[in-house]
Amino acid sequence: MKEYRKTKTTTSLINYHFIFCPRYRRKIFLIPNVEERLKIIVEETCKELEIEIIAMECDKDHIHLFINALPKYSPSEIMQKIKRKSGLILRSEFSELNQMKSLWTRSYFVSTAGVVSSETIKRYVESQRKRY
Repeated sequence: MKEYRKTKTTTSLINYHFIFCPRYRRKIFLIPNVEERLKIIVEETCKELEIEIIAMECDKDHIHLFINALPKYSPSEIMQKIKRKSGLILRSEFSELNQMKSLWTRSYFVSTAGVVSSETIKRYVESQRKRY
């Protein structure tokens, strides 16, 4: 599925599956254009951090993010950077969100995935796009 990534000093294959939610599980992705804007912000942030997005999908009240990262950032650092940047931008651009003190909960789910399960997780994340 994925080739090992090499830097001057490391060879790695680190895939993380993150799930994170807005505060109070608010259904922010039902607001027009929020999902699209969030995906752009996450893509930009990941590019800055040299993180490759394998899959990313939103449901009405949470987001699944499956990424390949270099070993220079811990999962908590990755989440902190993505949540901080996206929260500030989304709250400034969408009046429905700007009254929230912070957009995201402090918590998140993270799991690592090896080569064998990566394709399974990718299919799972891509199948999460469900609207009611």
